[in-house]
Amino acid sequence: MTEPIGRRELFRRGGKKITEAASQIAAAKTARRAEGWIRPPFALDELEFLVCCTRCDKCIEACPHDVLFALPTRAGRYATGTPAMDLSRRGCHLCADWPCVTACEPDALTLPAEKPDSSSSSPRLAIATIDQATCLPYSGPECGACASACPVPGALIWEGGVRPVIDQEHCTGCALCREACITDPKAIKISAILSEEKTVADA
Repeated sequence: MTEPIGRRELFRRGGKKITEAASQIAAAKTARRAEGWIRPPFALDELEFLVCCTRCDKCIEACPHDVLFALPTRAGRYATGTPAMDLSRRGCHLCADWPCVTACEPDALTLPAEKPDSSSSSPRLAIATIDQATCLPYSGPECGACASACPVPGALIWEGGVRPVIDQEHCTGCALCREACITDPKAIKISAILSEEKTVADA
């Protein structure tokens, strides 16, 4: 005959379930907040990423262009120390050997089964848009500072050979065009990709 569970054990089990549920809710909230962050290339879905990432900083150290950084404490308990991309200041060079991904030992960043070519199979990192009120060719002066910055064929095209236009079907959101932009504020806006197909604009 099974002995009845004591009151202390009952409360202990109940407390454990409550703690687990609270942790899951907190993690889910973190994942929703994370939609405003831009993760490194080939990152797992956010909840999986948070579980797998060990905050070892190896991907950050492996980036030759200093695009990655560790999220600060204000990002929340679950996300603090995890890597994100700072595309507001510099662009991702879509390195052919993806050093940030190959440096990730826990596989929070994982290449597809077939290693992608940086020019044709790069992941979509963010959404790039042009602020026509700030972009010089839209107000008259010639510019072209971003003309040679885009590494993806067909992503940045020129309307009438004068005005830059971003083709969203080809653009990866690498932000190299933003880095090359000479206006202040920058005419290229970089936004995180949200699951609801909405965007959170950068500062």
